[in-house]
Amino acid sequence: MSPGIDLNADLGEGCGDDAALLGLVTSANVACGFHAGDRATMATAGERALALGVRIGAHVGYGDRAGFGRRELGLSSAEIADQVAEQAGVLRAIVEAVGGHVSHVKPHGALYHRAGRDEACAEAIAAAIARLDPALIVLSAPDDALVRAARRHGLATIGEGFADRAYRRDGALVARDLPGGVLDVPAAVAQALSIARHGQARTAEGTAVAVAAQSLCVHGDTPGAVELARAVHDALTDAGVDVRAFA
Repeated sequence: MSPGIDLNADLGEGCGDDAALLGLVTSANVACGFHAGDRATMATAGERALALGVRIGAHVGYGDRAGFGRRELGLSSAEIADQVAEQAGVLRAIVEAVGGHVSHVKPHGALYHRAGRDEACAEAIAAAIARLDPALIVLSAPDDALVRAARRHGLATIGEGFADRAYRRDGALVARDLPGGVLDVPAAVAQALSIARHGQARTAEGTAVAVAAQSLCVHGDTPGAVELARAVHDALTDAGVDVRAFA
């Protein structure tokens, strides 16, 4: 049996079949009301995830519902830290009320990309998470600025790779609005297998890039997300990869 890998999905965003996705993934990143979602969707996702044994994470983003959290707002690091703590704290209270707990935090959209490269922003987010709950795990791209900051604050980290997004030569993602930025099912399956088994992905330029991931993401708002997640899950299992929640 190959080493295991977690399969995660961003959900609770009002644009996908969360119930079906939760039957396929091992961890769920639940929108916390800023870029999408509300208290009702958080509670529903938390209850379903708990019933299925799926890990629950806080998917924290910019307060930009019109732009789905994918526009850079230029907030200060202090403002971002306050908003991250607020979002994760709200989800934690809701999930605990239904008998579960929040295991991890993953930024969304523009905040994910900024935290991955902006050292000051990453430091502020990591400090906020550590103050909220030092047992929380940070889920982000392998060895990016946020992962490094989290480790400095004594937080556990999980490196994330993407099944449904194309990579550039520098390890960044191809913008989703560019041709080929979002992968179709066969390409996503091939990329998931390559990352899980070999720790690398084939870039848009045709070269290989290292992706040392312990978790693979399928976006809940990707067209055909359930079909894609099922195909990825089944392909990993058929290849002898143990699809399991991260420790």
